[in-house]
Amino acid sequence: MSSIADAPLKETSDQPTIDERRALIDRVAASTQFKRSTRLRDFLFYVGGQSLKQGCPEIHEQEIGAKVFGRSASYDRSQDNIVRVNATELRKRIELYFASEGAHEILVLEIPRGGYKPIFRNRLPEHQTGSTISQEYPQPVGDPPHAPIPAHQSSERKLGHAIWAIVCAALAFTCILLFQQDRTIRKAINPWEGKPTVAAFWADFLRFHQRTDVVLPDDSLSVIEDLVRHPISLGDYLSRNYMREIQSSNLSAERKFDLDQIFSHNLVTFGGVRAAQQILAIVASPSSTNLTLSRYYVADDIKRNNVILIGGKKANPWVHLFDDQINFVTDFDNSQSQAFVANLHPKPGEQATYTVPYDLNALVGYSVIAYLPNPSHTGNVIVLAGTDSDATSAAAEFLTSEDQLSRLQTSLGFRKFPYFEVLLKISRLSGTSFNSVVVASRTYPALR
Repeated sequence: MSSIADAPLKETSDQPTIDERRALIDRVAASTQFKRSTRLRDFLFYVGGQSLKQGCPEIHEQEIGAKVFGRSASYDRSQDNIVRVNATELRKRIELYFASEGAHEILVLEIPRGGYKPIFRNRLPEHQTGSTISQEYPQPVGDPPHAPIPAHQSSERKLGHAIWAIVCAALAFTCILLFQQDRTIRKAINPWEGKPTVAAFWADFLRFHQRTDVVLPDDSLSVIEDLVRHPISLGDYLSRNYMREIQSSNLSAERKFDLDQIFSHNLVTFGGVRAAQQILAIVASPSSTNLTLSRYYVADDIKRNNVILIGGKKANPWVHLFDDQINFVTDFDNSQSQAFVANLHPKPGEQATYTVPYDLNALVGYSVIAYLPNPSHTGNVIVLAGTDSDATSAAAEFLTSEDQLSRLQTSLGFRKFPYFEVLLKISRLSGTSFNSVVVASRTYPALR
């Protein structure tokens, strides 16, 4: 489907003409917002074309599923929500078009929530010279006015707007931090100078001369797990099956919408960014490293490259690939809302569980560092995880500290660093790593 099919419609003087509406739909579909999404473009063309037909009734989800997404005419919408999920993204991209490339369009279209039939609105004169569509539009010609929004829904929307304002501010702050760390990396000349133990460790890590992938945690996933109160497996994460299960669950429509919005944003905590900043400042040059997010990473890369996974399995499910090798596991008790580290095979004098005190003012956390071969033994992997983002950052700081690494090498009893795991107890002050103490360790020289 590459353009709107001709559709007979009786034109009236108080409506935009067929050609005007068809041309607008074609312009929206040809914009950069739809350039890489053939499926959403087909979705827009179908509902747009149907809306141009004489006496077009409401367009139904079942119909779109069959005509656009290739489902059978009798498919079960309660088990397959592909239309609703894509409709959310379609509405967002239409809004982005009118806020950017289409900022000067006189005629606009939108697909109201709760339906799939596009409506067309003429902008008020002041909107014709504006640069945003965030202001209110007049009611569409020929359509009845919308019913007043109930008070409780209005308050929920205001709360939602406030939440997303905070999220957007956090994303902007993260972008600034990433920009600053990039400048810092480019200015670095010799980060290992005067640090022989740090140089020895990182030279060993880079010995395969492969590209190094630094994989940031997907904290959107972590928030979603907190809200649905159960963990998400690597398989479900890669297939996005967990989002389909959420949309077909018994959660309220408002909660499903919130979860969908959280999923559509790439959230990263300050501690995760700070950990990446410390690692990137010391690992070779930017030309040999790749900074990416967990949700964009692919299995082929982890099999052939050096990889640094930032965050535990809750926010970075790629850590699950090493479940059979890692002894110290960061985890989260949803029933107690409490982070902890599980010691799967305690040695004498060690605890089976290291729990963070349930106190917002607690100055103690735990970090886990795992240094292992990648799945195909063609590169190396480092896992940096903590009971919170500050503890994760402290793990990265540990691996860039000459004093800390020197003491670790002495305690491990090897002249050359073996593959190992370390559990650290972190004492901090005002959110800043203050001191790291090795609580327990494991070495795996046989893996070399």
